[in-house]
Amino acid sequence: MTDYVIFTDSTTDLPQEIADRFQIRVLPLSFQIDDKKYKNYLDGRELASRDFYEMVRQGKIAITSQVNYNDFKEAFEETLKEGKDVLYIGCSSGISGTYNSAATAARDLKEQYPDRKIYAVDSLCASLGEGLLVYYAANKKEEGCMIDDLRDWLEENKLHLCHWFTVDDLNHLKRGGRVSAVTAAVGTTLKVKPVLHVDDAGLLIPMSNVMGRKKSLKSLVDNMIKTCEAPDGQSVFIGHGDTPEDAEYVKSLVLKAFPSVKEVLVHTIGPVIGAHAGPGTIALFFLGTHR
Repeated sequence: MTDYVIFTDSTTDLPQEIADRFQIRVLPLSFQIDDKKYKNYLDGRELASRDFYEMVRQGKIAITSQVNYNDFKEAFEETLKEGKDVLYIGCSSGISGTYNSAATAARDLKEQYPDRKIYAVDSLCASLGEGLLVYYAANKKEEGCMIDDLRDWLEENKLHLCHWFTVDDLNHLKRGGRVSAVTAAVGTTLKVKPVLHVDDAGLLIPMSNVMGRKKSLKSLVDNMIKTCEAPDGQSVFIGHGDTPEDAEYVKSLVLKAFPSVKEVLVHTIGPVIGAHAGPGTIALFFLGTHR
């Protein structure tokens, strides 16, 4: 039987319809702007992503907060009481404490429900990279994959989930401590566009600087060409910080380089990740030989 529920958090940035289709339980992180707090639901019911990015462009600063222990414990326990097991796939512990809260709740609940399976997987991924990993997991569950086998598959494959992205303004990453003040200052002064990725520890790492927006977008696909593994039948996700035209341009480059991929999904990066990456961010996610 595959009588278990896949949980994740809203940093997956998945479209709501995918979460609905696979009955994925998504716990929302929170963010605050001008002393008003919002839940980061996938469907943007409290604040739409487009409105969020407009506020950021106006100079508003967003402060984010993780899902807490009690929220995880309550959500997991509701499923356990229904006689179902729990598989949580969380945002990288390298950038958020959300996974640690979930893992603690899972450990404590295991003492109360010793006959149930309660697994927490640190995806070491973020945004639609995490979302793509969850998407693969949901498809495997739908195909009949057992919870133990799926947990093992996630652990074996999560470091093959490649993240390449570029941002318009490094100061957003600097404010969140994701890049150094020196890196942000140099990038801004020289008007270069940084290219970054997420490493095996789930940390954001600046990799190179290129001159011009188009070159930075092309570099994302260039890196995909170097490491993409078995592109036939792959799903590729592209996230954007309210710049859909640039995301569609990257999609066209991906399809030109890899015409046999199964699908290329383009979707907005939500407010929690967007608070740190900023408007204009473009991110490319795919399975590769290594990160």
